[in-house]
Amino acid sequence: MIRFENVSKVYHTRSGERHTLRNASFTIDRGTALGICGANGAGKSTLLRMMAGVEYPTSGLIRRGMSISWPLGHASAFHTTLTGADNLRFVARIYGKHYSDLIDEVEDFARLGDYMKMPINTYSSGMRARLAFGVSLAINFDCYLVDEITSVGDVTFQERCTHALRERKERGTLIMVSHSPETLRTYCDTGATILDGRIRFFDTIDEAIDAHYASQAMALT
Repeated sequence: MIRFENVSKVYHTRSGERHTLRNASFTIDRGTALGICGANGAGKSTLLRMMAGVEYPTSGLIRRGMSISWPLGHASAFHTTLTGADNLRFVARIYGKHYSDLIDEVEDFARLGDYMKMPINTYSSGMRARLAFGVSLAINFDCYLVDEITSVGDVTFQERCTHALRERKERGTLIMVSHSPETLRTYCDTGATILDGRIRFFDTIDEAIDAHYASQAMALT
């Protein structure tokens, strides 16, 4: 499970305090397939980073009762002056996975070819995302976090992503952020919305999508 206990996240900007989460308390159980909706800047990606432990809350407590991936596609943690292969060697040591097994799995999934031996600062944004997606899926986590990544790459790569995420959903927990309703409907059963720092949960992903668009329509009137 993932449990938030009175969690708030506040950024201090030149125009004042910006609350992306306000005193949130909730629990996400194992086996959940949750889709999170919200406008640009609502705090969806920040929420995933806090779940992963990549970013800390301003206040409150986050408890994790299962292993959680970093947000899939989150490529900013790579050492960009090192090669893709060297970055994988570092990941293998951290997670106790054989380097040869890891690089074989990532090469098979990401299909980066000779670029695996080149510095990541020579990669396009799409190539970085493919590498990040591949290494994320090559490590066995109880819960996978997905942040706007399923449209990366060509049709063949997207099909591999779809198959891999559905397989992870069947045997674990999946939490996804996307602006695409169809993507959320493909992978998620339940839903949530973030608006003005408040998170609201729904029994179905369709209810969450409808609530999100209703709030968007109200904001335009």
